[in-house]
Amino acid sequence: MYKNNPVFQLEFALIADGVSAADVYDVLGGEGGVDRAFDKMATIKEHVIWWETGAQAPQLLADQEVVMTTGWNGRFYNAVIDDGQPFELVWNGQGMDYDFWIIPAGHPEADLAHEFLAFASTPERQGDQTNYISYGPLRKGADKFVNPDILPHLPTAPANTVNWFQKDVTWWADHREELTNRFASWLAK
Repeated sequence: MYKNNPVFQLEFALIADGVSAADVYDVLGGEGGVDRAFDKMATIKEHVIWWETGAQAPQLLADQEVVMTTGWNGRFYNAVIDDGQPFELVWNGQGMDYDFWIIPAGHPEADLAHEFLAFASTPERQGDQTNYISYGPLRKGADKFVNPDILPHLPTAPANTVNWFQKDVTWWADHREELTNRFASWLAK
Protein backbone atom coordinates (compact mmCIF):
# COMPACT_ATOMS: atom_id res chain seq x y z
CA MET A 1 0.00 0.00 0.00
CA TYR A 2 1.05 3.59 -0.55
CA LYS A 3 3.07 4.87 2.39
CA ASN A 4 3.29 8.58 1.67
CA ASN A 5 -0.36 9.53 1.83
CA PRO A 6 -3.54 8.40 3.61
CA VAL A 7 -5.71 9.41 0.63
CA PHE A 8 -7.32 6.25 -0.75
CA GLN A 9 -5.78 4.10 2.00
CA LEU A 10 -8.62 5.08 4.36
CA GLU A 11 -11.26 4.68 1.66
CA PHE A 12 -9.94 1.25 0.65
CA ALA A 13 -9.91 0.18 4.31
CA LEU A 14 -13.57 1.07 4.66
CA ILE A 15 -14.44 -0.82 1.48
CA ALA A 16 -12.55 -3.82 2.87
CA ASP A 17 -14.65 -3.42 6.02
CA GLY A 18 -17.88 -3.74 4.04
CA VAL A 19 -18.69 -0.12 3.17
CA SER A 20 -19.90 0.37 -0.40
CA ALA A 21 -17.69 2.52 -2.59
CA ALA A 22 -20.55 4.99 -3.00
CA ASP A 23 -20.75 5.47 0.78
CA VAL A 24 -17.09 5.79 1.77
CA TYR A 25 -17.18 9.54 2.39
CA ASP A 26 -20.45 9.39 4.28
CA VAL A 27 -18.88 6.83 6.61
CA LEU A 28 -15.44 8.47 6.69
CA GLY A 29 -17.01 11.81 7.59
CA GLY A 30 -19.39 10.32 10.12
CA GLU A 31 -18.95 9.49 13.78
CA GLY A 32 -16.11 6.98 14.16
CA GLY A 33 -15.50 6.62 10.41
CA VAL A 34 -11.82 7.55 10.49
CA ASP A 35 -11.23 5.30 13.52
CA ARG A 36 -13.00 2.46 11.69
CA ALA A 37 -10.67 2.86 8.71
CA PHE A 38 -7.55 2.85 10.90
CA ASP A 39 -8.87 -0.14 12.84
CA LYS A 40 -9.37 -2.07 9.61
CA MET A 41 -5.88 -1.21 8.36
CA ALA A 42 -4.50 -2.37 11.71
CA THR A 43 -5.80 -5.88 10.99
CA ILE A 44 -3.35 -6.23 8.09
CA LYS A 45 -0.61 -3.77 9.06
CA GLU A 46 1.97 -6.42 9.96
CA HIS A 47 1.54 -8.03 6.53
CA VAL A 48 1.70 -4.88 4.42
CA ILE A 49 4.68 -3.82 2.38
CA TRP A 50 4.50 -0.04 2.01
CA TRP A 51 5.63 1.46 -1.29
CA GLU A 52 6.73 5.06 -1.80
CA THR A 53 7.01 5.59 -5.57
CA GLY A 54 4.64 4.63 -8.37
CA ALA A 55 7.16 2.29 -9.96
CA GLN A 56 7.47 0.22 -6.78
CA ALA A 57 3.92 -1.20 -6.78
CA PRO A 58 4.20 -3.16 -10.05
CA GLN A 59 7.81 -4.05 -9.27
CA LEU A 60 6.75 -5.63 -5.97
CA LEU A 61 4.31 -7.80 -7.93
CA ALA A 62 6.85 -8.65 -10.62
CA ASP A 63 9.38 -9.67 -7.96
CA GLN A 64 6.65 -11.73 -6.24
CA GLU A 65 7.23 -9.89 -2.97
CA VAL A 66 3.45 -9.31 -2.80
CA VAL A 67 0.43 -11.10 -4.23
CA MET A 68 -1.60 -7.92 -4.65
CA THR A 69 -1.09 -4.20 -4.32
CA THR A 70 -2.71 -0.84 -4.74
CA GLY A 71 -1.29 1.52 -7.30
CA TRP A 72 -1.81 3.82 -10.23
CA ASN A 73 -3.38 2.19 -13.24
CA GLY A 74 -0.91 3.78 -15.68
CA ARG A 75 1.97 1.97 -14.01
CA PHE A 76 0.17 -1.37 -14.22
CA TYR A 77 -0.86 -0.79 -17.82
CA ASN A 78 2.81 -0.30 -18.73
CA ALA A 79 3.82 -3.41 -16.79
CA VAL A 80 1.17 -5.55 -18.52
CA ILE A 81 1.32 -4.14 -22.06
CA ASP A 82 4.95 -3.04 -22.38
CA ASP A 83 6.65 -5.53 -20.07
CA GLY A 84 4.32 -8.53 -20.50
CA GLN A 85 3.62 -8.94 -16.80
CA PRO A 86 0.71 -11.32 -16.06
CA PHE A 87 -1.11 -8.88 -13.77
CA GLU A 88 -4.86 -8.48 -13.60
CA LEU A 89 -6.30 -5.15 -12.55
CA VAL A 90 -9.30 -5.28 -10.27
CA TRP A 91 -11.51 -2.25 -10.82
CA ASN A 92 -14.01 -3.12 -8.09
CA GLY A 93 -13.90 -0.33 -5.50
CA GLN A 94 -11.44 1.85 -7.38
CA GLY A 95 -10.78 5.41 -6.32
CA MET A 96 -10.95 7.98 -9.10
CA ASP A 97 -8.79 11.07 -8.87
CA TYR A 98 -8.51 14.03 -11.19
CA ASP A 99 -5.78 16.44 -12.18
CA PHE A 100 -6.43 20.13 -12.52
CA TRP A 101 -5.14 22.96 -14.68
CA ILE A 102 -4.63 26.32 -13.00
CA ILE A 103 -3.95 29.67 -14.62
CA PRO A 104 -2.53 32.20 -12.16
CA ALA A 105 -4.68 35.32 -11.92
CA GLY A 106 -3.24 38.15 -13.94
CA HIS A 107 -0.79 35.97 -15.86
CA PRO A 108 0.38 37.88 -18.96
CA GLU A 109 -0.27 34.86 -21.21
CA ALA A 110 -3.63 33.83 -19.75
CA ASP A 111 -5.26 34.05 -23.18
CA LEU A 112 -2.75 31.55 -24.57
CA ALA A 113 -3.38 29.26 -21.60
CA HIS A 114 -7.14 29.41 -22.25
CA GLU A 115 -6.49 28.58 -25.88
CA PHE A 116 -4.45 25.56 -24.86
CA LEU A 117 -7.15 24.39 -22.43
CA ALA A 118 -9.81 24.68 -25.12
CA PHE A 119 -7.62 22.55 -27.40
CA ALA A 120 -6.62 19.97 -24.77
CA SER A 121 -10.20 19.57 -23.56
CA THR A 122 -11.75 18.56 -26.87
CA PRO A 123 -13.08 15.00 -27.08
CA GLU A 124 -10.57 14.27 -29.83
CA ARG A 125 -7.55 15.30 -27.70
CA GLN A 126 -8.92 13.61 -24.58
CA GLY A 127 -9.36 10.37 -26.52
CA ASP A 128 -5.97 10.65 -28.20
CA GLN A 129 -4.25 11.16 -24.83
CA THR A 130 -5.01 7.53 -23.99
CA ASN A 131 -2.53 6.47 -26.68
CA TYR A 132 0.21 7.90 -24.48
CA ILE A 133 -0.98 7.14 -20.96
CA SER A 134 -3.82 4.89 -19.85
CA TYR A 135 -5.60 7.54 -17.83
CA GLY A 136 -9.23 7.85 -18.77
CA PRO A 137 -10.62 10.86 -20.56
CA LEU A 138 -13.20 12.92 -18.71
CA ARG A 139 -14.89 14.65 -21.60
CA LYS A 140 -18.16 13.20 -22.86
CA GLY A 141 -17.76 11.92 -26.39
CA ALA A 142 -14.05 11.23 -25.97
CA ASP A 143 -14.71 7.49 -25.95
CA LYS A 144 -15.31 7.67 -29.73
CA PHE A 145 -11.66 8.70 -30.11
CA VAL A 146 -10.12 6.08 -27.82
CA ASN A 147 -8.25 3.20 -29.40
CA PRO A 148 -10.52 0.16 -28.83
CA ASP A 149 -7.50 -1.91 -27.75
CA ILE A 150 -6.79 0.57 -24.94
CA LEU A 151 -10.38 1.12 -23.78
CA PRO A 152 -10.58 -1.97 -21.49
CA HIS A 153 -7.49 -0.72 -19.63
CA LEU A 154 -8.92 2.69 -18.78
CA PRO A 155 -10.42 3.51 -15.38
CA THR A 156 -13.26 5.32 -17.16
CA ALA A 157 -14.23 2.38 -19.38
CA PRO A 158 -17.90 1.53 -18.72
CA ALA A 159 -17.06 -1.97 -17.45
CA ASN A 160 -14.55 -0.49 -14.99
CA THR A 161 -16.87 2.08 -13.42
CA VAL A 162 -19.51 -0.22 -11.96
CA ASN A 163 -18.34 0.16 -8.34
CA TRP A 164 -16.05 3.14 -7.83
CA PHE A 165 -15.78 6.35 -5.86
CA GLN A 166 -14.51 9.80 -6.71
CA LYS A 167 -11.98 11.31 -4.34
CA ASP A 168 -13.72 14.02 -2.33
CA VAL A 169 -11.23 16.86 -2.72
CA THR A 170 -13.20 19.13 -0.38
CA TRP A 171 -13.24 16.52 2.39
CA TRP A 172 -9.52 15.92 1.98
CA ALA A 173 -8.78 19.67 1.92
CA ASP A 174 -10.47 19.90 5.31
CA HIS A 175 -8.79 16.81 6.82
CA ARG A 176 -5.58 16.11 4.93
CA GLU A 177 -3.05 17.70 7.27
CA GLU A 178 -4.54 16.12 10.39
CA LEU A 179 -4.91 12.68 8.79
CA THR A 180 -1.50 12.76 7.12
CA ASN A 181 0.03 13.34 10.56
CA ARG A 182 -2.10 10.62 12.12
CA PHE A 183 -1.25 8.19 9.29
CA ALA A 184 2.49 8.87 9.69
CA SER A 185 2.26 8.34 13.45
CA TRP A 186 0.23 5.16 12.96
CA LEU A 187 2.80 3.79 10.49
CA ALA A 188 5.65 4.55 12.90
CA LYS A 189 4.11 2.51 15.74
